[in-house]
Amino acid sequence: MEELSQIIEKIQASKDLDFEDGLLLMESKNLPLIGALADYVRQKTAGDEVMFVTNCHINYSNICASKCRFCAYFREEGQKGAFTLTIDEIMEKAENASRMGATELHIVGSLNPKLPFEYYEEVLSKLHEKYPSMSLKAYTAVEIAYLARISGMSVKDVLSRLKKAGLTGLPGGGGEIFNEETRKKVCPDKISGERWLEVMETAHSLGIKSNATMLYGHIETHSDIVDHILRLRKLQEKTGGFQAFIPLKFHPDNTELQKNGLVRYGPTGFDDLKIIAVSRLLLNGYINNIKTYWVMVGEKLAQVGLHYGANDIDGTVMEERITHAAGGAAPEYMPKDRLIHLIRNAGRIPVERTSNYKIIKKY
Repeated sequence: MEELSQIIEKIQASKDLDFEDGLLLMESKNLPLIGALADYVRQKTAGDEVMFVTNCHINYSNICASKCRFCAYFREEGQKGAFTLTIDEIMEKAENASRMGATELHIVGSLNPKLPFEYYEEVLSKLHEKYPSMSLKAYTAVEIAYLARISGMSVKDVLSRLKKAGLTGLPGGGGEIFNEETRKKVCPDKISGERWLEVMETAHSLGIKSNATMLYGHIETHSDIVDHILRLRKLQEKTGGFQAFIPLKFHPDNTELQKNGLVRYGPTGFDDLKIIAVSRLLLNGYINNIKTYWVMVGEKLAQVGLHYGANDIDGTVMEERITHAAGGAAPEYMPKDRLIHLIRNAGRIPVERTSNYKIIKKY
């Protein structure tokens, strides 16, 4: 406890934690204390309400030029299992989601060299036309940067056109880990961490809110993790555009990192809970919503995460392919009543929200 006494004092005085504090937390094995501190901050920031959304994931293609080494989802053109959805197929999935009460579509895919900018624009305009009240959270910062490159437009122009077509927010994917050296080892062909942050800053300047993510449990160091979270905090201080932070657990199965022997096992439950707690402590007062993403950590640990600083359990999801391609064992769909049961059972108040964190209903 003594090693963290300075951190405890800072938290009680509502002072920001710095890089050294973050490193100390990451290196400490005192998980119960770190969890208690994060829970204390969560209580002050977000109270006992736990947010969830009725949403559907639509992954439109897995043919990808990026070929990240931590990804088991991508395929080459013509390879077995490769797919690209037509706009009609996307509309069909949206119709199913709408019938099941979804208020948000989460649309992400890949960097598919065959798809023109107009495909992405038309997906949004058709969805928006048919489901005007549905939130369209679509295309990561990586996809946006790619669209700017292939179309010859600026990121600002790409985002402006997509917003006009119906885009309501950006998902947080593609952040991975910002440290350049580590990033080059896990996703050498992906945009840099700095570029990812630039795209998000542009989106925020246009009134497009977003989420933020970090992929942990591969080859990153403790210092990479703290650096990543603090860079997000710095941008949030400037724009206020991040709505939630989502730590994403690395799943090693079928990935190049595992095949090359760089990573044998993914993160443990201890790591999962510590990352949620440290995220809450470092982002205190900056990003108020910290997710415990059941698709990645499993429903049981997601529940425990609600006592380690998290106040959001994501949503019903309905169909998710990316984590499952890498051995994710959680179900692909979580019915709303089960989410409510998990939250209540953890001693919290379930609150259904919109994409933009407006409250739909308290249970």
